[in-house]
Amino acid sequence: DQPSMVMEAGATYDNLDQLRERLTSILGPPNDDLILWIGRGQGKSEISFHAAPLDVAPTLEDQLFGKKESVVMTSATLSTDGNFNYLRRRSGVPQDSDELLVGSPFDYEKAALLLVPEDMPQPNAEGYLQAISKVLVDLSRSLGGHTMALFTAYSSLRGVSQRVREALQAHDIGVMAQSIDGSAPQLMTRFAENPNNLLLGASSFWEGVDMPNGAVKALVLTRLPFQVPTDPIVKSRSDQYEDAFKEYSIPQAVLKFRQGIGRLIRSKEDRGTIVVLDRRITGRSYGKSFLQSIPECTQLPSTLGTVGTLAAHWLGGDRATRS
Repeated sequence: DQPSMVMEAGATYDNLDQLRERLTSILGPPNDDLILWIGRGQGKSEISFHAAPLDVAPTLEDQLFGKKESVVMTSATLSTDGNFNYLRRRSGVPQDSDELLVGSPFDYEKAALLLVPEDMPQPNAEGYLQAISKVLVDLSRSLGGHTMALFTAYSSLRGVSQRVREALQAHDIGVMAQSIDGSAPQLMTRFAENPNNLLLGASSFWEGVDMPNGAVKALVLTRLPFQVPTDPIVKSRSDQYEDAFKEYSIPQAVLKFRQGIGRLIRSKEDRGTIVVLDRRITGRSYGKSFLQSIPECTQLPSTLGTVGTLAAHWLGGDRATRS
């Protein structure tokens, strides 16, 4: 009918107008406020043009903070090193705004156990993926699944997925790997319905994942979530800082790390183990920023061979002693 045709034509016009603006920003005169780059897909003939703002603070100052009488920003992951300095600079929050930093409502000391295996290989060392695989197999066997592992690279996720499947299949524990066994939403639904599995997730699982009580009993962070320094956006924004690693890379990674940690304890009834498989968190000076971002929980010394047993004992089970 005519009204629907008019609406469809209007939507098409808006889409074309947005496309025109984007092409103009990319192909037009240089703009120091934009990050521009060209990408190539898996097929050599597939080329894409990209544009992103170098700094979002001016836009937020103009379109949000400058137009509203009051703005409330609230989240469990807005602060780094006990302050909001990074957020203020990146988001353009007015300097005279009020701020309040409160602790977690959960008793993490009783709810969460933190393990950082002392003999874990460095991320770039030989045997790194094998070590991750061993920990995940041991945890999954000890807890009957109920394990979620977060990765920063699909290549590592795929490598671990191949290594753990056969070992867990013998114990009737399935493996759900993002982009291999389904999309992120599909795997979240399937794991929530049947948590007696091992779930392997990449970037989209680090935030916004809310599983039912008791579904996740062990959360494994395979690597500190630093962004790829050669990424066009990361590289361009890093150039704005005198000490980019300290002022930009570390705070950005700490925020994502905190988001990842938050996948475990989602209610006062939840209880489980956090395993960090990146020794830089204890061996590098910047590691304290990550450790301080974790709510105060119980921490025990551990090795690759004791993680599964400690996690099972923490939950009060005896499955870790089974062969």
